[in-house]
Amino acid sequence: MSFKVFISRPQAEHTGRARFFSLHRLRRAAALLSASLLVSSVPVLAAGQPHGAKPDPELMLIDVYKALGADHLHVAQEKAEALVTAYPNFRLGQLIYGDLLMMNEHVVNALGDVPNAPEDKLKNLREEAVAHLYAMRAKPDPNLVPSTVLQLRDDQKHVLLVDASLSRLFVYENVGGQLKFEDDYYISQGKLGVNKQSAGDQKTPVGVYYITGRLPGARLPEFYGVGALPINYPNEWDRVNGRSGSGIWLHGTPHDSFMRPPLSSDGCVVLANPDLHKIYESIEPGKTPVVIADHVQFVSKEKWIDERSSAAKLVDSWRRDVESANPTRVMANYSHSFKSPTGEDFNTWFGKQAQYAPGTGAMTLALKDATYFLYPGPQQMMVSTFTEEGSSGKSHVSVRKRQYWALEGKDWKIVSETNL
Repeated sequence: MSFKVFISRPQAEHTGRARFFSLHRLRRAAALLSASLLVSSVPVLAAGQPHGAKPDPELMLIDVYKALGADHLHVAQEKAEALVTAYPNFRLGQLIYGDLLMMNEHVVNALGDVPNAPEDKLKNLREEAVAHLYAMRAKPDPNLVPSTVLQLRDDQKHVLLVDASLSRLFVYENVGGQLKFEDDYYISQGKLGVNKQSAGDQKTPVGVYYITGRLPGARLPEFYGVGALPINYPNEWDRVNGRSGSGIWLHGTPHDSFMRPPLSSDGCVVLANPDLHKIYESIEPGKTPVVIADHVQFVSKEKWIDERSSAAKLVDSWRRDVESANPTRVMANYSHSFKSPTGEDFNTWFGKQAQYAPGTGAMTLALKDATYFLYPGPQQMMVSTFTEEGSSGKSHVSVRKRQYWALEGKDWKIVSETNL
């Protein structure tokens, strides 16, 4: 097989971004950002574009950065004042506005140059400032597509992708089987980053998940803001690997805080209330996938089509082997390290699969409504979900199945499988 996983660890960790963050560095970074935006082919939206009933606060903040980078301090101050007037609970905006006001009186040596301010809170806000600073450069190239999402079902209208290294959530629309970028949002993640392993470790899981429901804010404590979207963590692969925990949601923020620092949740993915509200109604519980990765890679559409074709051929090869009713051919698709989500090894699990038993007889097998994702993480993996429709004489069986494939040497093998 030719396809490969394009998920890799980020170049820089959140914890190192703002360790020595100064206002001078912010101005310098903002100046470089402004220059790069002028030559970038990625479209940049104007700050006046509507964000619900108000201008987009992140674009307003970017305008402050750009004015600061150009040494237009008076303009930066005016834009910061407009930002905090529109969003008084935007704490980072208030901090930057305060610094700009103090620059009229004396030299400001660091972002948040406030005597006796809690250093941990300033550190969080400085890290948030950096995450927003790079937000505009994080806009996906419209000529590229996320490598991990190879195929959605026709009735899956959207897919959400979380890039932990950038503190961004990307929304893509499924238009006739093609992925179309729709929007992106700033997010917060677990206090200790990603790769959740156990309950209470304050990490956000990495994997392919699905929204399981909608929880309106009226039914939740005020901490969760306008609402929450639970995901199915731990999924089957998490359980195979002994990962534990529960209650991983996408949710909003308390009304006294517009956004939270990049590393600030107990494992959930947190959005500003207006952003969560925007995606809330477009989510389809049980259908909408959420891919959470260290870093989302983008590839050309030609490469994406090639990888999707490879995934489909791989699963279809398994289908043909099952259709042959030859157990030896079927077993060749499975890894020696196979484990079911309930912890069974291959021999135990395979012995319970009636459709693979000797003497079953030939059958006609069709796969429908298939999805393919390259699974994020260090191991080269693919997860496929499909409806298996089998016919043998007058007998007809239909079951929804999920398979996790991993590259072992030069061969792709099924390392876990379950009926949904």
